[in-house]
Amino acid sequence: MDAKSQNGQNERQQLTHFNEQGRARMVDISGKEVTVRTAVAQSKITMNEATLQAIKAGTVGKGDVLAVAQVAGIQAAKRTSDWIPMCHPLPLTGVNITFADNGERELYIEVSVKTEGKTGVEMEALTAASATALTIYDMCKAMQKDMIIGPTLLSSKTGGKSGDYKSK
Repeated sequence: MDAKSQNGQNERQQLTHFNEQGRARMVDISGKEVTVRTAVAQSKITMNEATLQAIKAGTVGKGDVLAVAQVAGIQAAKRTSDWIPMCHPLPLTGVNITFADNGERELYIEVSVKTEGKTGVEMEALTAASATALTIYDMCKAMQKDMIIGPTLLSSKTGGKSGDYKSK
């Protein structure tokens, strides 16, 4: 076996989503302790100023964009394991989505997710931020098709064996 193949095998052994045959698996978390877990994800949508103003004024033809996007994000957080194959279904204890903007072209989304469980909620927060952004795009695409979504990122997480994380 060459060095490149050995390196790939070593990397695979360190990743928990691979079994002994190198195939995907759902990690067994049955032996882990229940702890409070939180995650915060952010996303951004860049758009024309007129589109942002229509969203804020509530004059988009499909309705209250931020209210619908907020519900979509919460639903996405709750259904993350249906979308991401190796995610565990989690009983979320809280999902909060807030919006801010720069008054010109950027709409900011922040999602906070919380649970008491054996695994983290990073994927739930990221999925919710993505679904929220996609819903805003969907509701405003008749006004503007060249909106830009992203970056979407994990800004912080707490709890679990790997400890706390905060992006720089």
